[in-house]
Amino acid sequence: MSSTITKVALAGATGNLGPAILAALVKAGFAVTVLTRQASPANLPPSVTAVQVDYDSLDSLVSALTGQDAVISTIAGAALSKQLLLIDAAVQAGVKRFLPSEFGSNTLNAKTAALPITRDKVTVQAALAAQAAANPAFSYTLVINGPFLDWCAAVGLTVDVKKKHIVLYDGGERKYSATTLGSVGKAVVGVLRHTEETRNRPVYVQDVAISQRELAEIAKRATGGPDGWTEEVAGTEEALGRGWAELKGEKPNPMVFFIEFLKAVIWGEGYGSLFEKVDNELLGLKGLTDGEVQTILEGLV
Repeated sequence: MSSTITKVALAGATGNLGPAILAALVKAGFAVTVLTRQASPANLPPSVTAVQVDYDSLDSLVSALTGQDAVISTIAGAALSKQLLLIDAAVQAGVKRFLPSEFGSNTLNAKTAALPITRDKVTVQAALAAQAAANPAFSYTLVINGPFLDWCAAVGLTVDVKKKHIVLYDGGERKYSATTLGSVGKAVVGVLRHTEETRNRPVYVQDVAISQRELAEIAKRATGGPDGWTEEVAGTEEALGRGWAELKGEKPNPMVFFIEFLKAVIWGEGYGSLFEKVDNELLGLKGLTDGEVQTILEGLV
C-alpha cells in the first residue's frame, strides 16, 4: 500500500455503490472511517469506524476529517451539492486526496456536462480544481466508469433478463463503456495506491466496451437461448425530449427525467460514453470476457 494514503473517510457508505467501495477498501487494508448521519449505522464491518456528522456544518466535517488522508464521496442525487462544504472541510482538515461522487457518465464530455443531471458534478469539479490550485497539498481524482454493468442489468435498464426483453436505442449498435460495482471499488483502491499518477485528473475504467446488440446476444445465452425474447426499437433523441418535458413540467419527477437523460448519455451519439483511453492497467482492472458477463447475467435470471 502507498505510504501516502492509509486512512480513508467514506461519505455515503450505503446506496448502490457505497458498499462495494467500502468492501474494496477494507479488503485492501485501509483504515476506513464512514461518515454517517445516523448515530449507529448498521451492517458495517468490525474494522470500520463510524463517525456521525452534520453535512451542513463545517466544524462537524472538519472534526471528522482531521487525520484522514483521503475522502471518497458516493453522495448521490439531490445531495451532490453537499460535497462543496465537504471539500472545504477536507482542505481545512489537511486531507491529501478527494474522490468526488462521479462514478458514472463521462462528465468531461461537453455534451454530457451540459445536461441538467450532471450540473452539480460539474460544479464540484470546478470547486476541486480551484482548491487544488490554491492548496498544493490537496489533490483530487475523478473516477469515470460508465453505467454499472451488473446493477443496470439487475434493474432492467440495459437489458431485462427476467422478462427477456431489451430496448435497442438508435439501432443498438453503438458501443459504450460499462463497469461492475466491484470493479469500481477496485479502481478506487488503485487510485489511492497510485496517487501521483492520478493526481488532479480524471481516470477512465471499464470492464467492457459493448453494444446493446452484443449485450442482448450474451443475455440470450444466459437465459438458455433466444426463445421468448422480445426486442423494442427506440431513439435517444426521443428519450432526451421526454427528459426535458418531465423536467419542465409542473411537478417533475427526478427519477423519470434522470433515467430519460441517462438513456441519451449512454447510447446517444457524441456523449463520450465509449472511452477512448482507459486506466485499467494502472489501476489493476483486467476487464471481463463475454463468458464472465454471461455469468453475471445468469445470476440475475
